[in-house]
Amino acid sequence: MNRRKILSAAAALSFVLTPLAAVAKTVQYAPGLVKERLAAGETVFVIFRADWCSTCAAQERVIDSLKASNPSYAEGITFVDADWDAYGRSPLAKELRIPRRSTLVVLRGNQELGRLVADTRQDAIRGLMDTALTR
Repeated sequence: MNRRKILSAAAALSFVLTPLAAVAKTVQYAPGLVKERLAAGETVFVIFRADWCSTCAAQERVIDSLKASNPSYAEGITFVDADWDAYGRSPLAKELRIPRRSTLVVLRGNQELGRLVADTRQDAIRGLMDTALTR
């Protein structure tokens, strides 16, 4: 195999793997997980979503795109995917007063830094993610 083909293959592979690595930091919610991550000093971005929710799907596409375009989001924020059907009435949802699916909440320590409800605009979601990084 000549050097040009090897370099092309390596470039193509890095192009594919970079977005996957950025998207990979989303963890599935389990009871106690958010408090555990906050106690460890992490900034937590909780995504209350449902598989059947078109607004949630639009938010997910925007979040994945932003994480892929800015690696600092994936490095500095822990994204937690909370399934609305399973955890919409959970103690966490009640404590945070989550009104509905498609709610995004950023937490650090014992403080809520911001939230969006049913908002799919890229600049709004980017603003919330920037808040998570800078505060």
